Amino acid sequence: MSHGPRSGLAAVSSALLAMSRHLEVRDVLKTIVASARELLDAQYAALGVPDDHGGFAQFVVDGVGEEQWKAIGPLPRQHGILAAMLHEARSERLADVRKDPRFEGWPKAHPDLVDFLGLPIRDGDEVIGALFLANKNCERPEGGCGFTEDDEELLGILAQHAAIALTNARLYERSRELTIAEERSRLAHELHDAVSQKLFSLRLTAQAAARLVDRDPSRAKGELQQVAALAAEAADELRAAVVELRPAALDEDGLVATLRTQIQVLDRAHSARVTFAGHGVKALPASQEEALLRVAQEALHNALRHSGADHVDVTLDRRGSGAVLRITDDGSGFDPSAVRRAGRHLGLVSMRDRASGAGGTLTVESAPGKGTVIEMEVPGG
Repeated sequence: MSHGPRSGLAAVSSALLAMSRHLEVRDVLKTIVASARELLDAQYAALGVPDDHGGFAQFVVDGVGEEQWKAIGPLPRQHGILAAMLHEARSERLADVRKDPRFEGWPKAHPDLVDFLGLPIRDGDEVIGALFLANKNCERPEGGCGFTEDDEELLGILAQHAAIALTNARLYERSRELTIAEERSRLAHELHDAVSQKLFSLRLTAQAAARLVDRDPSRAKGELQQVAALAAEAADELRAAVVELRPAALDEDGLVATLRTQIQVLDRAHSARVTFAGHGVKALPASQEEALLRVAQEALHNALRHSGADHVDVTLDRRGSGAVLRITDDGSGFDPSAVRRAGRHLGLVSMRDRASGAGGTLTVESAPGKGTVIEMEVPGG
């Protein structure tokens, strides 16, 4: 092989071991791409997992910096040579990809690719991805491709193992989702039992207070205080359990539609003007979509109940393969540095925990009398 038998075998072994160590799909994709680029000594490598709408559900690159990747813009569509690899399930080895009749150009910030080696990743008869390399670091033969037949064979071996690793990662994520679904079902039963008991106690205590109002106001006052305490406990237990359950609307309608519907309801229910705009956001991992929705709900609650805002604007925009949620209000604002007070009162600790748990970040900009901007960014899947 082009790297020599011993070094080639060691490199393949290292790549396969690296792939087997990861269970998250995104991590597996990154490992495949990085291993392929290093193994075949290319400047660029990429792997795309197609969706059912002519685009890519995931697209991972290696050899392109973060700023350049952002400048390139939206993910590519299934066209040209990428489409050929996916739909015709065949490998492609080209001396100059730009001269191929199927080439349809690329964005201004895109790196200039010349020699090209690509092939589909297959799971049985199904094509589950397209893996390609460009610009091999070598002297190119006159009019020929820097990638050799040996390179193509080596990449084919890597692609076969990549298919196994990717399939295993998907199975792992599905099994984890089933486990989460079972846990949520358990939580729902516990929620019913715990809150039902609290409400039953609340009802009895309220009845006792009603009977004591005329003949023993002092004791009635004590019973009413107990009513308030029981109501607070029930609310706390309800909130603690419910926040862990994924809203059904997310699974049925997706994040953008769910946010839009909820914000339309809030706009009708409150005197403040509440608006929503979503731009180019693709489907995100379930944990990230739920975290974005919960943070939006918490921030909207704060703005509408506590800030006295006249306008609350919510936007959800695509950023790279992820998304950015921004909630802006023109309300009374607060001092974010007062962590204890603001954290308890505005749920900032909870929002930050949700953002962090989804692999994202949360920033808060506010000042007394200046309104508030809460921004959450997640990386995507």
